[in-house]
Order: sequence, then structure tokens, then C-alpha cells
Amino acid sequence: MAAATATRPGAKERHRRKTSEQESPTKGKIVAEGFSTKSRMKNVSLTGPPVAGAFKERPAKPTDFRRFYERGDFPIALEHDTKGNKIAWKVEIEKLDYHNYLPLFFDGLCETTHPYEFFARQGVHDMMEHGGGAKILPVIPQLIIPTKNALNTRNHRVVCTTLKVLQHLVASGEMVGEALVPYYRQILPILNIFKNKNLNSGDGIDYSQQKRENVGDLIQETLEAFEKHGGPDAFINIKYMVPTYESCLLN
Repeated sequence: MAAATATRPGAKERHRRKTSEQESPTKGKIVAEGFSTKSRMKNVSLTGPPVAGAFKERPAKPTDFRRFYERGDFPIALEHDTKGNKIAWKVEIEKLDYHNYLPLFFDGLCETTHPYEFFARQGVHDMMEHGGGAKILPVIPQLIIPTKNALNTRNHRVVCTTLKVLQHLVASGEMVGEALVPYYRQILPILNIFKNKNLNSGDGIDYSQQKRENVGDLIQETLEAFEKHGGPDAFINIKYMVPTYESCLLN
């Protein structure tokens, strides 16, 4: 009787064993992925699916814009004044070869380091402001791949900059917005992913709205600009790629 009592585990030992079993429920089990052959076996612990990574940033490849800038092929220089930095163009912007320069500046939208980021962003806006539809319209097909590459980086700053550029692009001249409609299938998938990515700050102040850096709001503005300038076929094509979009003209 005394020997049996001596071999029986005490209360502390029983508590330790119970705690150990609770902390490691998969101890002694085979770990397997769901729907695999091992998942049908007994004593198997299933692992969850991997993270899809839809919002994960993609590293940008070295751009042609950086290579051309470092080689000194652009007629630009950095100018400082009381309002901040701006581009000092060495030639009149209207006389530039838009077929050559505008796609290169669009390619630079992927850049995130100074001065490449500033020159690419400001150069695009300067050229669209002075070019008009006559110069920009023939170059539209060459702008699609650089725009798609910039959006595919999924970098917050790059995406915001590209959306602002797209808004400026469709309003830069007549028929430019309509010329973009056939390319919605390449541009809009990323917008569909980030459309509802808004910051819910509750009662707090969201300063990104003042700086126009809220991705969800910028996407809504961009889609509305596409619809306003894209002609009669714009809405149905936007709706096909972004099902949750509601017309700003029909409503």
C-alpha cells in the first residue's frame, strides 16, 4: 500500500503534465497541409493556408529613367526657389520629343529615392501640362506598361503618385481619357485590390486625407475621373474590372 502511494504522481506533477498538454496540443502529431495525402491520416495537425500577400510590396527593377538621368540624357536641372524645388528645363517643353521622353518619365514613377523620384514625378506633370492632347494622345500605348509596373510595386507612395498622374493624364487633353479605355484591363486590377484600403481612424484626424495620400480615396477619385473623361463606354468597362464601383454620373 505504501509502495503504491509512493509511485502515484503528486498534485503538482499532475498539474504540470496537464499544463504541458494544453500548451502543446500538436505534440506528437504529424504536421501536414490541408487537402494533402497526410491530412487524411489520424493524429495529424493541419496548418493554415499561407498568406496571399496581395498588399505586400514588390521590389521595383532598375528603371531606364535612372540610367538615362545618370548618363545626362535629360535636358533638366534642379532649381531651388522660395516655394521649394522645381525642374529647370534647358529647352522648351513644347519642343520635346514626347514619344521618347514621356514614356521614360513614366518609367521613373517607380523610383522612391531623391532626386529620381522628384524629377520623374514633376517631369511627368510638367510635360502633361504643356503638351496637350495633340502630343500626349499618340503616346498613350507606350505609357501603359510603365504605369502598370508602378502600380504593381504596391508601394504606398508610388501608388499614390501614379494615381495622381493618371488623374492628370485623363484631363490633359481631348480624347485622352477615351484612349485609355482599351487598357483598363491592365491598369484597373491593382485599383480593385486597394479600393477599400482606407484608414479607419475613428474619431481621430486622418492627415493623409489633407495630403491626398489615402489610397482608397485616391482610387475612387481616379475611377470617377476615368468615367467622366472616358466617354460612353467607360463605366461598363470600369464596372467589369471593379465590380464595387458605382457610377458618379448615372447616380
